[in-house]
Amino acid sequence: MQNKLKKTYKFAFQTSLYITFFLTLLSSVFLYVLHSVDFLYLISFSVFTYILSFIIIQYRVEKFIYRRVKKIYDDLTLLESMSLRKQPITTDMATLTEEIDKYAKNKKLEIETLKVREEYRKEFLGNVSHELKTPLFTVQGYLLTLLDGAIDDENVNKKYLNRASKGLERLIYIVKDLDMITKLEVGDLRLNIDTFNIVELVESVFDLLEMKAAKKKISLIFDMDYSAPILVFADKERIQQVITNLIVNSIKYGEENGTTEVSIENLIKNKVIVRVTDNGEGISEANIPRLFERFYRVDKSGSRKVGGSGLGLSIVKHIIEAHDEKIYVESELDVGSEFSFTLEKTK
Repeated sequence: MQNKLKKTYKFAFQTSLYITFFLTLLSSVFLYVLHSVDFLYLISFSVFTYILSFIIIQYRVEKFIYRRVKKIYDDLTLLESMSLRKQPITTDMATLTEEIDKYAKNKKLEIETLKVREEYRKEFLGNVSHELKTPLFTVQGYLLTLLDGAIDDENVNKKYLNRASKGLERLIYIVKDLDMITKLEVGDLRLNIDTFNIVELVESVFDLLEMKAAKKKISLIFDMDYSAPILVFADKERIQQVITNLIVNSIKYGEENGTTEVSIENLIKNKVIVRVTDNGEGISEANIPRLFERFYRVDKSGSRKVGGSGLGLSIVKHIIEAHDEKIYVESELDVGSEFSFTLEKTK
């Protein structure tokens, strides 16, 4: 603590000097009146007075400041300031001011972060409520209609049961996606890392989504002919899910008679980048930063033009990050979008 208190020496030095000067002057006047001025006595008196004054003043200043500063530390540690608890108590005003300023900035940042999280929580709960409410009310409506007597009408009973079943499938789809995201976030979902041909995987996804794309007359193509296999090191099932979600989105938001193109390019450091590009409606720049949030919709209207759980891109991001890789998005409104992600290439 001594190193922290040296700045009080200047105050003690000056104050002691003043006290010594005035006491010596007073003593000189007193001795002059008695007609017996002793200069050796005055010098000794001055030195003794100065040393004694310095010690007393320094001690009192340290105690005075230390008690008050300690109270500040105690008050702040009640607010759980771990950064201040770990440091020794200082009476150096510059250091103390710096520590308090740093503490205040940290607290301000913490409060702002909590406000952002609270806003996100409210928005997330509202989105979950909206996404679950629609299929729940659909199922409830058809079941109540059947219970009210429609079950006996052979013309509508099977149709209503099939529609209720589709509503339940949508609910299960949303719950499964939420469960997967939760597991990815807490690291509870294990990845089965293995070597596979990414070209072959994309081709299989093309085959699965061929009919879906054909309904909008969208062509699923490669940017070139990949005659040789490109082997990557990742979880094949999860990467298939990533590619499927990205291509499904390109079909949903693509223009009729459009194209969805996949390209696979080599990068440095033994990496490849997979690009999924479309010439659809595109995304405005304002919406891009929030694309990967759960349930975030570019379409803010109550009615959804396209289906889905609203969790596809969020799942894509979590799966790619679980592989310690990166995902990127580039888009221009009314021009198209490109989603790309990196993977480790097999040596």
